[in-house]
Amino acid sequence: MKKLGCLGIILIAVIALVLWALGKYNSLVREDETVNNAWANVESQYQRRADLIPNLVETVKGYAEHESETLQNVIEARAKAISVTVDPNNLTQESLNQFQQAQGELSSALGKLLVSVERYPDLKANQNFLELQSQLEGTENRVNNARNEFNEAARNYNTMVRKFPANIVASIFGFGNKAYFSAAEGAAEAPKVQF
Repeated sequence: MKKLGCLGIILIAVIALVLWALGKYNSLVREDETVNNAWANVESQYQRRADLIPNLVETVKGYAEHESETLQNVIEARAKAISVTVDPNNLTQESLNQFQQAQGELSSALGKLLVSVERYPDLKANQNFLELQSQLEGTENRVNNARNEFNEAARNYNTMVRKFPANIVASIFGFGNKAYFSAAEGAAEAPKVQF
């Protein structure tokens, strides 16, 4: 009789441990999916920006024939930016940095294009251009928000992966840390303005 009681306690403890591990596993999966969804939102906003660029380039091309090199740089930077992809299941800092660098090059090329537009008052007054410029600015804000939401989701996930005792389940099932978006290299330095 005592043997049966002891066996029952062990069985209950094992069942409780398995249920706890299942609960932690499911929580880790939920947080992982939250990070993947946040990453998809980041990519979606960057894609929206990339989709606006051909229209902007075509609009500028009609007015600014002398800016062909600048326009070509924007087109090449866009092509590079959309070619760099990141697997949401393998969000390493290296892959995120590579993605961020390509997007930064596109932002730089766009910035140069928008500066060159200042030389064309007719273009600056063009309704199509103004609308595209406004949409691009709004998209940049959405990109920033999506990146912030991604970092928040990655932080929540990484915290769960590292906290005891969930870290035991995480290590057993291969849940690793996710990378964060960070400031671009040199972002801490103020830009130099020359007139």
